[in-house]
Amino acid sequence: MPTRKRGRRQTPRKEWQPLNMERLASMPRTVQRRGVDYTVSRISGSEKAYICPGCNHPIAPGTPHIVAWATDSGYAPFGLDTGVGARRHWHTRCWGL
Repeated sequence: MPTRKRGRRQTPRKEWQPLNMERLASMPRTVQRRGVDYTVSRISGSEKAYICPGCNHPIAPGTPHIVAWATDSGYAPFGLDTGVGARRHWHTRCWGL
């Protein structure tokens, strides 16, 4: 008895969702400040408290803030890993000053 070919199963299409601008804004980007290139990322919140290097005040858990690290070779001379290890968490306002 011949076997019947089955068509490919089609997965149901997901419903269209608008672009999440908050998520897009959090993608790392390069910014130059005072002649130094930094990789900057917006964080919507974290589970841990950090100290902002701009004002030396704590960034409370769950508070949106900026994470930045130098990518310029003069400030990250041992490569990207060193720069990422030297990343700092800033209040959004402090980073903008």
